[in-house]
Order: sequence, then structure tokens, then C-alpha cells
Amino acid sequence: MQNEDTIKEYGSVKISDDVVAIIAELAAREVKGIIGMSGGIADSITEMLGKKNPAKGIKVEVGEKETAIDLYVVVEYGVKIPDVAWQVQENVKKAVETMTGLSVVEVNIHIQGVNIDKDIKEE
Repeated sequence: MQNEDTIKEYGSVKISDDVVAIIAELAAREVKGIIGMSGGIADSITEMLGKKNPAKGIKVEVGEKETAIDLYVVVEYGVKIPDVAWQVQENVKKAVETMTGLSVVEVNIHIQGVNIDKDIKEE
């Protein structure tokens, strides 16, 4: 990776919140036990208005050298939620730092729901 003096010589690099959000989503979905993202009511309204949200269920704040990420997830029934949340935090932190060079200061996990398989419901 180039040092900061070289980057300043040629210009600057600004990483979009959406880019960080997409990286975080892909890293979170790699964890066994994560069913998907849940955007809540705000994302539902946005979708009704016909707008697509590539970062549904993810809130990102990107500074010059640091980022903070909030993930709103749905987990699979039967998983140990603290273990899954910890693995998501680790995966997201590693992926974002590796791909962007930003320092991830926090990854907050918000469990929005539990997906119950149809087979379990019928029992």
C-alpha cells in the first residue's frame, strides 16, 4: 500500500459509505447463522417509494481514517446469538480493514429477528 505522502501528491481517495456497507454485508452473510439483513421501517418506506437501498440493514459512518458500522441482522433459530454476533464483528472488521485501509472502531450488531424454519413451526 502506498504511503499517505504519495496519495496526497496525486490527489485524495474517499471511500463511500455504500462501499463500506456492501463489504460489511457480504462479510456478515458469510457467517453461519446469519439469515440476512433487516432494514426496519425506514428501509421499508424507501422501498415502497421505488428506491433501492444497496445497504439495507446497515448504517455506516466513514471518516478520513476510521469507520463505525451498525448491522441489523436476522439470525437462524437455534444458534448461539453471542457467538454468531462475535463472528460477524470479527469478519466485518477484517474485511473492511483489509479492503479499504480504514480502521474499524466499532461494529455494533442489532438482532432484529429470528428466522424459524417451516419444519420447526409444524412440529
